[in-house]
Amino acid sequence: MISSQAKAFSKDHGLRGRQGYVRGRGSVLGDVDADVVTAAFGFWPADIIRESWDAARLVLDVPTALQDYAEACRAWGRERLESFDDAGRLAELLGWVVDGADVAGLTLYAGWRALALPDDDLGRVIQQLHVLREYRGGMHLVAVVASGLSPLQAVLSGPGGHGNAAFFGWEEPFEDATGLQLARSEAETLTDRLVSPSWDVLGHDERVELLDLLAAASRAAFAPTAA
Repeated sequence: MISSQAKAFSKDHGLRGRQGYVRGRGSVLGDVDADVVTAAFGFWPADIIRESWDAARLVLDVPTALQDYAEACRAWGRERLESFDDAGRLAELLGWVVDGADVAGLTLYAGWRALALPDDDLGRVIQQLHVLREYRGGMHLVAVVASGLSPLQAVLSGPGGHGNAAFFGWEEPFEDATGLQLARSEAETLTDRLVSPSWDVLGHDERVELLDLLAAASRAAFAPTAA
């Protein structure tokens, strides 16, 4: 989402700031009111989402946004995972998890899961990882709400704290997040508990294999480049 491919997606369509991210990621929701996007994204200020969504919809239709943003994701995977040799098997295992997880309450996950996969293994791997990111992200939003945290409080009490809240577009002054840590910890624990059943589709040996393949893929994607 912050890759050179994502930035190129925005530039190619004349989008600025957060517009490409909001229109691209939210495109699976359809041509909806900005409040629907805010509800699905969860942790962003409503005015920031509305400004970006409404501006982007004037220049980029939903079908184009969806296909081009998805292709930016695939292009990142094809470039960064070029040296990864087991993409076919990893895509297979990820597919079992993606297909078996429940969509209840997870709008972005459901939308991205419905998008057809590309034919190549590397493209399939990265798109399925993107889908699973939306799965956990949606479950985390559910857990945050259940733990009594507001979206802003969730950002303030998470990694990056006040700086991350400012990056998201929330306005100061911010409350001290010290008193929010217990609720944040409860939200993280609940998130883990909510996502755990999705892995039950895999047997023990398949889980171990998946972890090994993900570790290898991560090393391939983020290995230092030669000077």
